[in-house]
Amino acid sequence: MGCDGGTIPKRHELVKGPKKIEKVDKNAELAAKWKYCALSQEKLRRPIVSCELGRLYNKDAIIEYLLDKSAERPNAEAVAHIRGIKDIKELNLTDNPEWEGERRNTKGDRYEDIHCGMFICPVVGLEMNGKHRFCYLQTCGCVFSDRALKEVKTEICHKCGDPFKDEDIVVLNGNKEEVDKLREKMEEKRAKAKTKKSKKSKATETVSTSESKDGTVSPPNDIAGTSLQQNGGDSSQQSGLTTYIFNQSILLVAEGRMKQKDNLLRTMEEESVLLLSGDEVDKGQTSE
Repeated sequence: MGCDGGTIPKRHELVKGPKKIEKVDKNAELAAKWKYCALSQEKLRRPIVSCELGRLYNKDAIIEYLLDKSAERPNAEAVAHIRGIKDIKELNLTDNPEWEGERRNTKGDRYEDIHCGMFICPVVGLEMNGKHRFCYLQTCGCVFSDRALKEVKTEICHKCGDPFKDEDIVVLNGNKEEVDKLREKMEEKRAKAKTKKSKKSKATETVSTSESKDGTVSPPNDIAGTSLQQNGGDSSQQSGLTTYIFNQSILLVAEGRMKQKDNLLRTMEEESVLLLSGDEVDKGQTSE
């Protein structure tokens, strides 16, 4: 039954102690954020997109989620803030020439560096592997390291030349504090867009009601003018002003046609009177 033949058991073999908690390798977890999709947990492959919180996704995984949001997914909370395709931006990434990808030896007899990134910064050449802070621009989708944006300060994209502002910079895979700031920024931006949309709908409703009551197009001084002053010349109010001018031109054309018709009738009546008077004169001359 054991312990024969001079075998001496040790204490940990006889007494069962508490199980050791397995610690997660922080470096491996950090590297996985830059190589795997935050939704499907599959390897990142082009086209790669990012949300307003700076998370990385495969574009096909996001499209599948938007087509069927009712399906159960393990990381559905990672995309709960994505309402449509407008809430994501396709990234313009620069490939790392040292990344071998599927070409590397898969037999297991070769060391694989988990910190070797698939992409690099096009300005300073830093690898996008989690060790360095990276950002992308919401205007064009180009990705740069934070060091490049700080060292080469400009308001034009280093890669494509499109202009951008400081509020267009989004940190990729940031820490908790950075994600909270990005979330506040996202909610504030959506609230402004919602109020702007409600003002536009109210303006169109008031214009339609005034037209239905008066039977004519109301001048834009009361509605469109005030809203233009409030919104600083919004494009929606410009379209309303264009509609007003178009309707007024139609009315003027209609009035002009009515005047032309009246003038034509008057000339016809005058000509008929002249013809009748001429006939009577001819008859008088023949009778004489």
